[in-house]
Amino acid sequence: MAGPTSSGGTGVPPVLPSIPLAPEPVRPAGEQSVGELVREATTHVSTLVRAEVELAKAEVTAEVKKGLQGSIFFVVALTILLFSLFFMFFALGEVLDIWLPRSAAFGIVFGIMLLAAALFGLLGYLRVRRIRKPERTISSLKESAQVLTHRGHDDADGHAELTARQGVR
Repeated sequence: MAGPTSSGGTGVPPVLPSIPLAPEPVRPAGEQSVGELVREATTHVSTLVRAEVELAKAEVTAEVKKGLQGSIFFVVALTILLFSLFFMFFALGEVLDIWLPRSAAFGIVFGIMLLAAALFGLLGYLRVRRIRKPERTISSLKESAQVLTHRGHDDADGHAELTARQGVR
């Protein structure tokens, strides 16, 4: 049995938790304690947040599925293009065969293919070599770790550094 937030694979959109549309029985303000009011408000906010998260998940999932389906067509087109390149190189060898011996014509085509592969391999290597580690993220994580390790220490230097870092006076 599918849960209340899943579609169960039937193609039916998921049931999203929502704020009730029918008015709830309202007790006079004097009868409700502050704790009850806070609990009720927390429940409503929690339900609203869960509904928004479920809606976002449903929308993102639908868009990802569309993107995946579109990318499959691009992959098929690229595969067909790559296989058709074989025939283009074969045709180039046959055209060169008009002026040159057959072995020389196909040797030239093979050399062109090797040069193209070497060129693209070099370009790929140069691009990959430029990849750098995420310096800002690493420094931010180190700073957060330092703040968390100094938290709770009562020494004056650590407290002064912590409050200066947090901007507290």
